[in-house]
Amino acid sequence: MALFETFRRQGDFLFRYRSYLPVLLICAGLGYYVYLHLVDSYSFSTSYFLGCFIVSLIGLAIRVITIGYTPKNTSGRNTQTQVADTVNKTGMYSIVRHPLYLGNFFMWFGLSLLTQSIWFNVFFLMFFWLYYERIMYAEEAFLRGKFGEEYLNWANSVPTFIPRKFRWRSPGLFFSVRNVIKRESIGLFKLVLLFFVFQYLHDVITNGGKPFELSTWGKYWFVAFIVTGVVYIVLRTLRKKTRLLDVEGR
Repeated sequence: MALFETFRRQGDFLFRYRSYLPVLLICAGLGYYVYLHLVDSYSFSTSYFLGCFIVSLIGLAIRVITIGYTPKNTSGRNTQTQVADTVNKTGMYSIVRHPLYLGNFFMWFGLSLLTQSIWFNVFFLMFFWLYYERIMYAEEAFLRGKFGEEYLNWANSVPTFIPRKFRWRSPGLFFSVRNVIKRESIGLFKLVLLFFVFQYLHDVITNGGKPFELSTWGKYWFVAFIVTGVVYIVLRTLRKKTRLLDVEGR
């Protein structure tokens, strides 16, 4: 099989399961994190932990800006097939061709940095590159086949993943807060959940295995987890049971 078909098939497979396969990386990170605590007497400062969280929030912010300006049937969380009614060329798409994956990178990288391990972060960078390279390849092959020269002309002027210049083209759509809440509230909940898990494991191990003796920051993260969890459940219910978060054309 030619490389084109091989890359396309691999990319389509990874695209369908892109919401689940990174869980393996998270499990690896958590396992290594526990190992560092048990073997190397791992420790971190509160400022470092918050710094990692800010890195992840930068990724979420990139996704929020992207989703806030995109029209319906583009930049979705669909997993079965590629969907695109138009070629997004404005907003974040005037800076890079795959802004959502750029956002994902920072979100996951913030968690990877918690290990404070050069080798694990190198592993993360290699994994992310190989994983998303195939997905981006499959997406671009789909868009090229559907939109032809229109897509190629845009792609030739916009970098794939790493911004070279800040050439923001203002979108013709208004920024939709409701669309962001509808589609990205789960992202904030997952981030808070994962950072709470890392903090909780740190507290349990450093306290000699006592599961209910959290540090002050552990208690703060627990409260943040509960609050964001309740908010997410409410918003998910509104999305599933009502049309309050629906926006025409989004």
